Amino acid sequence: MDYQEVLQNARSRVGPYCKVCPVCNGSGCKNTIPGPGAKGLGTGFIRNYQKWQELCVNMDTICENKPVDTAFSFFGKTLAAPIMAAPVGAMKLHYGELYDDLAYNDILVSACQSAGIAAFTGDGTDPAVMQGALAAIEKAGGCGVPTVKPWDRDTVFAKLDAVKAAHPLAIAMDIDAAGLPFLKNLTPPAGSKTVEELREIIDYAQMPFIVKGIMTVAGARKALQAGASAIVVSNHGGRVLDGCPATAEVLPQIAEAVGGQMMILVDGGIRSGLDVFKALASGADGVLIGRPFVTMVYGGGSQGVAVYVKKLTEELRDVMAMCGAHSLSEITRDMVCRP
Repeated sequence: MDYQEVLQNARSRVGPYCKVCPVCNGSGCKNTIPGPGAKGLGTGFIRNYQKWQELCVNMDTICENKPVDTAFSFFGKTLAAPIMAAPVGAMKLHYGELYDDLAYNDILVSACQSAGIAAFTGDGTDPAVMQGALAAIEKAGGCGVPTVKPWDRDTVFAKLDAVKAAHPLAIAMDIDAAGLPFLKNLTPPAGSKTVEELREIIDYAQMPFIVKGIMTVAGARKALQAGASAIVVSNHGGRVLDGCPATAEVLPQIAEAVGGQMMILVDGGIRSGLDVFKALASGADGVLIGRPFVTMVYGGGSQGVAVYVKKLTEELRDVMAMCGAHSLSEITRDMVCRP
């Protein structure tokens, strides 16, 4: 099975909203909730993809001829590449009846672990979603990152107790999920957190803590102040706010402000190994990719995930070689040209 075969298979298995477009750029599914798209006009998702395409890389092959190493150190675990599957939830609502959250995470987590990377898992109003995600992570030897939504204090602490028992690599909170339209007016409640509230949560977690949904230097500094080990530059809360800049646009200034003080990951519109390289050269330590992994699971299960990870890693390795970087530490800001 190759990449195109996986896409073709997925087209008959994904529900009515996702079109499994040849390029997953947000255009075919814009303004579709439920569905994989975004609220409003959907311009935010589209902008995420477009801004990575506007960046160019600076080729330089006058360098030592040696193998390229894409190994990435992630909280004590060496991954094959600085690529991770992003958390995705409410599978039946957004992607159709083939998989619920538990079945999706069970396939994704083990497939990512087998492919040498890690998966972030999602959360939901149904407690079984987190329970199933943690079971999948335990089965994969802890190779995963459960993501907790910004519920009320008691709910977050209860979920953290369950998470700690699973011994994952780290735990994440998608702080911007406070804006998701399908979480409003539900029980348990979800909402924004102050620095003090976030610090209390991070202290209680007692493990590497990742704050997902950072889009400003001020937000990054607040996460650092609260004690976060890493941030994810991401604008997916509320399914990307119209008028919000792309993650590619804000990443460099965030990396300039807090780089070296915490791990910086980026999510949003990254679709190829070339895009991964551009993100790393813009200041990220690693990337998250969401919807394409959904397509791979629907189109090919574990094999689909393996096909996509291999594709991304080979593309990243090729770009690194052509730009004179033989390890991730050799990727520098001058290897990318911004418009």
